[in-house]
Amino acid sequence: MTTMEQRRNQNTVQQQDDEETQHGPFPVEQLQAAGIASVDVKKLRDAGLCTVEGVAYTPRKDLLQIKGISDAKVDKIVEAASKLVPLGFTSATQLHAQRQEIIQITSGSRELDKVLEGGIETGSITELYGEFRSGKTQLCHTLCVTCQLPMDQGGGEGKAMYIDAEGTFRPQRLLQIADRFGLNGADVLENVAYARAYNTDHQSRLLLEAASMMVETRFALMIVDSATALYRTDFSGRGELSARQMHLAKFLRSLQKLADEFGVAVVITNQVVAQVDGSALFAGPQFKPIGGNIMAHATTTRLALRKGRAEERICKVISSPCLPEAEARFQISTEGVTDCKD
Repeated sequence: MTTMEQRRNQNTVQQQDDEETQHGPFPVEQLQAAGIASVDVKKLRDAGLCTVEGVAYTPRKDLLQIKGISDAKVDKIVEAASKLVPLGFTSATQLHAQRQEIIQITSGSRELDKVLEGGIETGSITELYGEFRSGKTQLCHTLCVTCQLPMDQGGGEGKAMYIDAEGTFRPQRLLQIADRFGLNGADVLENVAYARAYNTDHQSRLLLEAASMMVETRFALMIVDSATALYRTDFSGRGELSARQMHLAKFLRSLQKLADEFGVAVVITNQVVAQVDGSALFAGPQFKPIGGNIMAHATTTRLALRKGRAEERICKVISSPCLPEAEARFQISTEGVTDCKD
């Protein structure tokens, strides 16, 4: 009887542990239990490090730049964080099991979801690039609504965050798309946190605010539309190219950190540039995404959008670690992104 009770107790403790591990990121305040002073924890939070994961993923030299945190304190903080967050090796079996549980957010089009093998993946960066009027912003608006759907309907059961650099966000579009999915329009709007970015530094600062909001409540999606628009105007000419690419790389690194810490799906849109060379005379101008190799390497999945006939759009998988190159046709209507009506 006693052994049975012991087993039961072990099972309940294990269940509690499982529940705790599934909960998500640890708030930075948990470092106090590991012997870090509350004053130092407050300094970390003020610097934008709201979770223990955030502290563990930050380079040592960045922690040293936080005012009032000495060399010895940094060592102690890093040691405490690495005890709470697993930073070592794990087996591919374990990783495979974790990846089986990754949530995919539906795009609103069955054909597009088929090409993406379920939808937009959470915990990674998806880049949408294409000319103006190729459907980038409309797809972002649709995702803002679908991420709020229950998981059995292809949603993420979380809120959406929208950083708008181009001034193209329209709440009335969300209401139209919410009607299609049978969601309450007022609730859908309430669940979308919106910020307008005015320059590249402001755009980067908004990510610090985003991190503190994500600690408080569950977000499923983070959209930056467009990630590169402000870089084209804030930095000009070849003389500032190196500074621009460095700034962009840091911004994209911060986005990846949010995806790693909070498991949100990060969707960024990117503008294109026309390649005007000899081939353009015969085949018309070829378009390529801006941001160069920095942008190409930072994004996990790269999707190219282009215009088809009338309201039809074509999405092509350009690069992905697990998706084959393929194309899907979808349509943009008042209800957002839908399947083509042949």
